[in-house]
Amino acid sequence: MSCTDKQEQLKVEVFETSASGNRLTLVTDFTVSENTSTIKLNPEKKYQTITGFGGAFTESSAYLLNKLSKKNRAKIIEAYFSESGAAYSLTRTHMNSCDFSLDQYSYAPVKGDTELEHFTIEEDKDDLIPFIKDAMAASKDGFKIFGSPWTASPWMKDNKEWVGGKLLPEYYDTWALFFSKYVDAYKAEGIDIWGFTVENEPLGNGNNWESMHYSPDEMTNFVMNHLGPKLEADGKGDLKILGYDQNREHLKEWVDSQFENEETSKYFDGTAIHWYASTFEVFPEELQYAHQKAPNKYLIQSEACVDAEIPVWKDDAWYWKKEATDWGWTWAPEKDKHLHPKYAPVNRYARDIIGCLNNWVDGWVDWNMVLDREGGPNWFKNWCIAPVIVDPDADEVYFTPLYYTIAHFSKYIRPGAEVIDVDKTDDDLMVTACKNPDSSIAVVIFNEGKVPKDFLLSLKDETKHIRISGQAIQTLIIPTNK
Repeated sequence: MSCTDKQEQLKVEVFETSASGNRLTLVTDFTVSENTSTIKLNPEKKYQTITGFGGAFTESSAYLLNKLSKKNRAKIIEAYFSESGAAYSLTRTHMNSCDFSLDQYSYAPVKGDTELEHFTIEEDKDDLIPFIKDAMAASKDGFKIFGSPWTASPWMKDNKEWVGGKLLPEYYDTWALFFSKYVDAYKAEGIDIWGFTVENEPLGNGNNWESMHYSPDEMTNFVMNHLGPKLEADGKGDLKILGYDQNREHLKEWVDSQFENEETSKYFDGTAIHWYASTFEVFPEELQYAHQKAPNKYLIQSEACVDAEIPVWKDDAWYWKKEATDWGWTWAPEKDKHLHPKYAPVNRYARDIIGCLNNWVDGWVDWNMVLDREGGPNWFKNWCIAPVIVDPDADEVYFTPLYYTIAHFSKYIRPGAEVIDVDKTDDDLMVTACKNPDSSIAVVIFNEGKVPKDFLLSLKDETKHIRISGQAIQTLIIPTNK
């Protein structure tokens, strides 16, 4: 159909990733039908400010990168961090070992060393630190990095084990010192830490791999009376402290504790969340509640992955099909099984990121950046999928559709962007939009269905007809100063 001059006034660049084969492909030719919906942008109505998007530096990923040729190692790092790639801006790493480590280790290995005189990050110097530094060199704008501990050293815990148990109160000050020492040690390597989550998955992980348990009030007490004051006393009061760091269905009780009053809130800069409670439910009520409880604090999605699956190698179509399952497919109690159906990995990522942005989340961080064809290495054999899969023996690299899905956000929505209001008339399209610091507007649209969709994009008095393929995600860039 022909468009009027007015409809063609809006300048838009359209990038699409689709089941039909587009991979962040610039799309310019649109044939639109009479059946057109409307997507109206309202940039004067603003919501949260974006902190960033990215993934996690793990020992497993770093180890694999070291096994690849220099060319393929550089190719992956450029793809994640360079301006021509996904331009990751917010990242996470583990403090001490985690399941995606080659073995269990601690930076505080000496029993009874309450002053941490034997603190050492030697374990990270062969893999994690070179990975982070190469990423820093590839990044034009730089990126924030926050650390997360899975557990304190076993000698600091009531059960003296890597898995489960609680931090003994007599070691609260030692554990607070641990965070401060970590920052100094990484600083000495040329790496600035932006902040922390207090504990990865404080509710535990079924006693499988490294973990340490807190109740909401126990974590609040540790931050309020130990970690916050220690960082402040050491001149590190600008470091960000994020509470909770687990699934969204329990979010309310944690923010109620963290942000009960001015005293409890003082050292908490925000809250971290994971997505594992469901393969499709974003938990908007919980996210809205958390924002309303602390509207000026961060709300960051800190970990996500396709878990309980071995990667499918060089088969893009699989990532668009509802064939994946997660831990809950097998283990969820009967009342929660409906939250864990078979699902399409691309759908899960696209739906969750858009749903998060539309419910006050300001940062979204994936889990491992690189895994092998088995979904590891992982000392517990907790196999998962990463956006980039490698075969180190054959020196081969596979960029899955998940890599491009995340890049639709990380590459085009920059730190400091503000989420803006959107009105749409097609309920089958998921849409979010942000105004970037350079005044450009990025609109991300996800069409989960198999039928192409036509829509009229509207900004003030200017419009543009656009078609999105079936099973596709698009980022629209409007280079506007409006």
